[in-house]
Amino acid sequence: MLLHGGRAEGLAPPPRAGLPRLRMLPFAAAVLRATPADRVLVADVRYRHRGWNGDRADPVRDARRALRELRRTAGPVPVVLIGHSMGARAALRVADEPHVRGVVGLAPWCPPGEPVVHLQDTPIVLLHDEQDRVTRAEDSWEFLRRARACGIRAGGIAMPHGNHAMLRDARTWHRTATAAALAFLGLGPMPATGR
Repeated sequence: MLLHGGRAEGLAPPPRAGLPRLRMLPFAAAVLRATPADRVLVADVRYRHRGWNGDRADPVRDARRALRELRRTAGPVPVVLIGHSMGARAALRVADEPHVRGVVGLAPWCPPGEPVVHLQDTPIVLLHDEQDRVTRAEDSWEFLRRARACGIRAGGIAMPHGNHAMLRDARTWHRTATAAALAFLGLGPMPATGR
């Protein structure tokens, strides 16, 4: 399940064909290309609001709703969440939902103090370009350190290029995220993590 990025604040609905949502389409295509057609279903979360919106954490509610809809539609299938920026933060928050097998965070928004203890049974991999000027890679690495201190299987991959939009060397982002997602589903090896 794909969760695109957004904004810190914004109550307006995101555009149906907005750039954050379109940016996730190549990740969906990469996952589908790497698997037999009948083995994987790719879905995405439709946000009601463009922003996180403080304590409202609107994308978290939308992600939980989407996971319930997926269970109703497809049954109790294993789920991997692939989220970018705000979408990665939402994915990490809902990783305690039934059937979630892992989270792949792309340039995630992991502010200091973001909760980790609920991830006990869910492994995570975070990909971040250390030159990202929108979200801080060091915040991602600190999130991973805190998660590992709680006994959570958590790894990070410092991406060599791409900044926040993941456009430069995009195929490496797609390939690495796909490999991690498939590993969580038991369909391949986990890419090497160094953080």
